[in-house]
Amino acid sequence: MLQKPKGTYDVYGSNGIKILYLENLLRSLMDKYHYEYVRTPIFEASELFHRGVGETTDIVSKETYDFIDRGNRNMTLRPEGTAGVVRSYIENKMYGNPSQPVKTWYMGPMYRYERPQSGRFREFYQFGVEVFGSEDPMMDAEIISIPVNFYRMLGLKGIKVNINSLGDQESRNAYRDALLKHFEPHLDELCEDCKIRYSKNPLRILDCKVDHDLDCMKNAPKISDYLNDASRKHFEKVQQYLDALEIPYQVNPNVVRGLDYYTHTVFEVEASVEGFGSQNVLCGGGRYNHLVETIGGPSTPGVGFALGFERLLTALEFEQIEVGDEHLDLYVIPMEEEIRPYAFALTQSLRMNGFSVDMDYMNRNLKGNFKQADRFQASYVMIIGTTEMETNILTLKNNQTQEEYKIKTDDLILFLDEHIKEEHDE
Repeated sequence: MLQKPKGTYDVYGSNGIKILYLENLLRSLMDKYHYEYVRTPIFEASELFHRGVGETTDIVSKETYDFIDRGNRNMTLRPEGTAGVVRSYIENKMYGNPSQPVKTWYMGPMYRYERPQSGRFREFYQFGVEVFGSEDPMMDAEIISIPVNFYRMLGLKGIKVNINSLGDQESRNAYRDALLKHFEPHLDELCEDCKIRYSKNPLRILDCKVDHDLDCMKNAPKISDYLNDASRKHFEKVQQYLDALEIPYQVNPNVVRGLDYYTHTVFEVEASVEGFGSQNVLCGGGRYNHLVETIGGPSTPGVGFALGFERLLTALEFEQIEVGDEHLDLYVIPMEEEIRPYAFALTQSLRMNGFSVDMDYMNRNLKGNFKQADRFQASYVMIIGTTEMETNILTLKNNQTQEEYKIKTDDLILFLDEHIKEEHDE
């Protein structure tokens, strides 16, 4: 029997309903924030991710799905969303838009060849936001507010925001020199990956999951001690704006993120959910003021974040939060074979008038159909027999109260509109 590839999963049933609910909620939230939708290809030139994400990151050095296409071009399945959106921003000359900053959002599958574990897959689904053109620290705070408000809307508790600043290039260079000096006597203690990171990008050592308990890691210099005045003022402003939004946060010097392109503000949002384990970071992001330039565009500041659906669904499960509505407005039961075309046409008409409607396609008996209506959590059941078709007076039953109604066909839409709206308002 053919099976799905390792590290992937099928979406169906109640899980599909939950995911569609989350997607629609995010779309609605983005409308309120006035962000525009952008979609980029699932595969791009490998060079994009090598230049954008960074050669020293685990993503590029170990985890990308690379292939050579029939035109002998090196291609990569996208491991994250930011680089592709930046490429689109440059290629489509969005920097010339009269309306600035350019605020975008995206949603779709990403691919990383890593060891599958709880909340981590080789094909995973992400929602992300990228903003280009503004250096204002208010923009950093707005970006952080989006996932926080989203998680609040879902009812998640124990949400914690960790923020840090990596500073500008001058600050990072000073910090890099301090890290090289600090870790040099401890190279033998570090894992093989960190020995490579030491010469290529020592900031990445701080993000290591293998060596994080070593004393030399715990006693490593803090970036806050190497921020210049401009970087320090930017970070202080971000905190002021977060305070204005009443978003609780903690300055955490260990938040450095795993990608090379970050500058200034970086952040992670985690869920303190009992039983959730170490994979408790729900989303992360930050500012990247040189990434557009690195990929070949004009010097343009940027800031963004991404959140994964898989960990979010796990967090909702642990918190016992139910999302998604399996509710059906009306279930139609035709009583005789000759009634079915009439019932079918009526079902379609009601759908086109905005109601969620289904009907019996399996020729069940009456008892079986009522069970099916219960499975669909139908608000109303409509039974159609010869009498109903000939008289144009339909029999509706409230599936909760069992109250019956006799409704003229011409009045059906008005009746459902009033009663379904009443239910939804409750």
